[in-house]
Amino acid sequence: MKNQPLLITSAIFILTIFIFYYLLIINRDPSQIPSALINKKVPLFETESLLKEKKFISSQHFNNKTTLVNFFATWCKPCRDEHVFIKFWSNNENIKIVGINYKDKPEKTIKWLKKLGNPYDDIALDKNGNIAIDWGVYGIPETFIIDSNGIIKYRHVGPVTKKVYEKMNIIIEEIN
Repeated sequence: MKNQPLLITSAIFILTIFIFYYLLIINRDPSQIPSALINKKVPLFETESLLKEKKFISSQHFNNKTTLVNFFATWCKPCRDEHVFIKFWSNNENIKIVGINYKDKPEKTIKWLKKLGNPYDDIALDKNGNIAIDWGVYGIPETFIIDSNGIIKYRHVGPVTKKVYEKMNIIIEEIN
């Protein structure tokens, strides 16, 4: 009877150790944040376009072609690092690239694109961050792959690196 509380405490302690051990050994990738939007339609929104004199209307941009959507900003160092890979995709005529400029100044963005090159077919301005919220963006950069029906098929959180670029190319090939 006197040993019963000790047995219960020991069992809880051992169970806790096993749980922590399990969490350490499972293969988890912190950049793989689940998205509620996978296999769902692109959120509808209207905003200003950085590059064109007309409104950016999402329903007109995410159909008929596989589209890469890249949330970026000029003040974001990882966005600058990944820009070379975004430009690689601009050479692929089977892919449309849409940028969403997050909480940035349009003048700075135009200078940034002139300096680094502009891979985007169009750029939507997300001045207050509401578009990012609708897409479930945690932080930038984030990149999405949208199929030709306007369905979100993949989401990458963080900068596109060589390894990520290769992985996303395989996903794009599967979609096309």
